[in-house]
Amino acid sequence: MQTERRGVLNEIKGHTTGFALAFFLMFVLTFVFLAATDSLPNNLNDSSLDTAVVTNTEPDQASPITQNGKGELPVRVVSKKIGLDSTISNPNSTDVGVLDNALLKGGVRYPASAPLGVDGTVLLFGHSSYLPIVKNQNYKAFDGIQNLKEGDTISVYSGTTEYRYSVKGVRLATTDDIVELTAVGQHLALVTCDSFGSKSDRFVLTADLEGTYSVN
Repeated sequence: MQTERRGVLNEIKGHTTGFALAFFLMFVLTFVFLAATDSLPNNLNDSSLDTAVVTNTEPDQASPITQNGKGELPVRVVSKKIGLDSTISNPNSTDVGVLDNALLKGGVRYPASAPLGVDGTVLLFGHSSYLPIVKNQNYKAFDGIQNLKEGDTISVYSGTTEYRYSVKGVRLATTDDIVELTAVGQHLALVTCDSFGSKSDRFVLTADLEGTYSVN
């Protein structure tokens, strides 16, 4: 009787182990499939906007507000050299969830940064992903900005005007680095991150205003 009982227990144990291994294998395969098809949840304990620490060189100066002629909101950013052409949204909230959701639709102007046409730095965030298959192409919105060189041109558009900037430099940064929002003069900063990789994987591009041109 004891021999039969041990046999039954061993059989149950064998089935349990096989089930656990099958479940684990199915989990791994499902995760790989979701990653390849860009279907993973957007927030995997990593906020894409945690990839930059933002400061202002004049902290006592109030953040500019785009109202009543005090600057213009960006709606598009273009760099023909790298094929960059992304819409820009302008959320009013600095809530991480709001900003991450906006990034799914293209580039995002950080609300505390300057608008176009006034002294300060326009800070634009955008996703970057080099996965071979990406369903939402906005995960590739800022792909390739690291390939821009000093003197290259980036254009940021409002509804009426092209603001043309000259690249000053691009650097690979970590989460501990600071993106300075320079308050004197008119400047542009692009920050990109790979939401499927390390939080430290990001590039910071800085540029200075070169000129403005009517698009009407």
